[in-house]
Amino acid sequence: MGAYILRRLLLMIPTLIGIMVINFALTQFVPGGPIEQIIAQVEGEGDVFRNISGGGDAGGEAQPGGDERYLGARGLPPEFLDSLELDMGFARIVCDEGYTGTPDLKAPECRKEPIPAVERFFIMMGNYLTFDFGESYFRSISVVDLVVEKMPVSITLGLWSTLIAYLISIPLGIRKAVRDGTSFDTWTSGVIIVAYAIPGFLFAVLLMVLFAGGSYWKIFPLRGLTSDNWADLTLIGKVLDYFWHITLPVVASTIASFATLTLLTKNSFLDEINKQYVMTARAKGLTEGRVLYGHVFRNAMLIVIAGFPGLFLSVFFGASILIETIFSLDGLGRMGFEAAVARDYPVIFGTLFVFGLVGLVVGILSDLMYVFVDPRIDFERRAG
Repeated sequence: MGAYILRRLLLMIPTLIGIMVINFALTQFVPGGPIEQIIAQVEGEGDVFRNISGGGDAGGEAQPGGDERYLGARGLPPEFLDSLELDMGFARIVCDEGYTGTPDLKAPECRKEPIPAVERFFIMMGNYLTFDFGESYFRSISVVDLVVEKMPVSITLGLWSTLIAYLISIPLGIRKAVRDGTSFDTWTSGVIIVAYAIPGFLFAVLLMVLFAGGSYWKIFPLRGLTSDNWADLTLIGKVLDYFWHITLPVVASTIASFATLTLLTKNSFLDEINKQYVMTARAKGLTEGRVLYGHVFRNAMLIVIAGFPGLFLSVFFGASILIETIFSLDGLGRMGFEAAVARDYPVIFGTLFVFGLVGLVVGILSDLMYVFVDPRIDFERRAG
């Protein structure tokens, strides 16, 4: 098993590099960039991206030198654009050989030189190896601090959604498998299919209309994870206030995974119940409960329990931007969307690197969960 884990860890390196290369290359062909975004904001035009004159690097990066300038930046001082390109790492200052002073564009021996995209990629990956993810272009805060700032929302949605989904889906799926074909199985399947068909954001709107003062009852708050007076509450009051705020967004984000997990549990149990060893156990006179939970449970729950890390990751890092927006929650979903719109490359690539690394590690953990649930599984022997 140790050799298998080592191979998987080594395989993570080219996989992660491939993810970063593909996404970095794609940004080079996306029109607009962080410099154009800042220019548009300075000129009062919001998110309107301008075209680049004179060639320029795709992805919104200036090609310094000569008279090449952004069409929308003709009214801005050239020094302003130069400082943006230098600060964002799109260009650097080079000086003539023999110059001993501090590199400065005001010195006649120094000039601005664009950094090629390939070189920028290697510089970025070198920094990431030391977990230096840089600082956001548009906020004076490091990428790590920004992610930590948004993390409570994602932890809340991911942790509670996954926990509730398992607590409800596993007992319900087992019950449906035992009573397969009965009226209970029929009407619960109908409810599950309807729940699966409803998009999470649409269900969130429905919950708001019904229970958050939209048109009927005002039982739950509309925004945030805590109340304004949260710091003044007692410990019990803080706990109650926290659960009061997260009820609706957690329910909205749980509905899809709840339906999928319930049907997965049912089908797993049905597949095991019809196997020969179950008939043999019943023929020996074992009670139905002993057969179900002593023999069937471990085999049937293998795929369900082993998928826990992946399910948690999908809910945790796949936070819905729509649900976060509807309930005014400032989490990783909104952060990723805003970074993509603003072309905030340090945030985009920094979070992509971290989440990609976490996803690959979770894949290994899922395999280990299989072995933990059923020690008979031997990935080392299969690999051989």
